[in-house]
Amino acid sequence: MIPFISRADLSEQNIWIKHLSAAMPNEMIVLFADLTPEQKLQCEIAIVANPDPDHLLELPSLKWVHSVWAGVERMINELSSPPFSIVRLVDSNLAQTMSEAVLAWTLYLHRDMPTYAKQQSKKSWIQQPMVRAQDRRIGVLGLGELGAVSAQRLVANGFSVAGWSRNPKQVAGVECFYGEEGLIPLLRQSDILVCLLPLTIETKGLLNDQNLSCLPIGASLINFARGLIIDDEALLTKLEQGALSHAVLDVFMQEPLPINHSFWQHDSITVLPHISAPTHPVSASEIVAENIKQYRLTGNIPPAVDPVRGY
Repeated sequence: MIPFISRADLSEQNIWIKHLSAAMPNEMIVLFADLTPEQKLQCEIAIVANPDPDHLLELPSLKWVHSVWAGVERMINELSSPPFSIVRLVDSNLAQTMSEAVLAWTLYLHRDMPTYAKQQSKKSWIQQPMVRAQDRRIGVLGLGELGAVSAQRLVANGFSVAGWSRNPKQVAGVECFYGEEGLIPLLRQSDILVCLLPLTIETKGLLNDQNLSCLPIGASLINFARGLIIDDEALLTKLEQGALSHAVLDVFMQEPLPINHSFWQHDSITVLPHISAPTHPVSASEIVAENIKQYRLTGNIPPAVDPVRGY
């Protein structure tokens, strides 16, 4: 008996139950609400998607939980000292999906689509100077699986790409910076900055006024990571000053973005509804199924999140 625990609406939970059950015909996957008190005492594994922490703590025998999402920082923040391991989703399909979004919106900025949209609204026929891809410097914050695949996709499309990570990394075709001493040099050479960092104590508020000021005048920003990494007020100030030209934002401090938020009407901000790399239930369920199968065979829990680092 493996419970699926989530704060999503019931229809979405049932979709997950359907796909997880198909991927694990030898396991019984049930909604948390359908567990009896006796069954709650026996559960060693739970599959989760933004779970209520109180529900997890109702399972005293729980050894590990498998998230169907790559991001687990909310769960970590809500569980100060979880008595079980947290395994996040590592899906190569997710990396490819993210790299598609990174390339698409990098091209959107590279080819001045926001400018042409503004011109159209004014019936203005002006051909903007074209910058060659090799002359457009792209900076990627975060060189984990998502960031590395995205950076290489940009390289394959002719861009000049650099990346930054907490620890040293090597990515083919990418100039790699790392640590505190590497952040500012990376920012200073980024015409388009793509943020793919996990949300941790170190990255919360990382793109503040001081660090945003290090970007070249007229640079653009793409945030496909977490909203709390960017200081919203600092970003608005930079856009209004003309220090930054445009921001493509897929993640926010509060989601859904409140209808009265200034980002909606700002002509230098593109708002996306957290769609850059959605988890696909089929591929995610297959990965979860394989990890649980191996656990049943060996007793080994898959590599878990470091609660200190947050990933």
